[in-house]
Amino acid sequence: MSDTFSQKHHPVEIRLIREAKMLEVDFKDGPTVALPAELLRVESPSADVQGHGPSQKKTIAGRRHVGIMGVEAVGNYAIRIKFDDMHDTGIFTWDYMYDMGLRKDEMWADYLADLAAKGLSRDP
Repeated sequence: MSDTFSQKHHPVEIRLIREAKMLEVDFKDGPTVALPAELLRVESPSADVQGHGPSQKKTIAGRRHVGIMGVEAVGNYAIRIKFDDMHDTGIFTWDYMYDMGLRKDEMWADYLADLAAKGLSRDP
């Protein structure tokens, strides 16, 4: 079997907290990460958001109120998140989600700075 889907980190539980628009993941090796739907949406690993390289990453505005409609397993290495703005093409690997949890504050600050630099808003 290919090493492509090997993940260092594995969840033991995933909770979708719809009212708070939050996804919580308990990882086997320690942390529980709580990730807001807005951050997950604007940092989706999909080509629609990330492009095909770092220089092609898009700034996604107007997602302050985005929610999560559902989460589905992708093999044993990832999940697909279905957002209520109908975006559902990103495959969130366990390692990507773990990293997002560790870097959440930094990623959030970068997102807000990028919006400001481009004169965009979190509001629809």
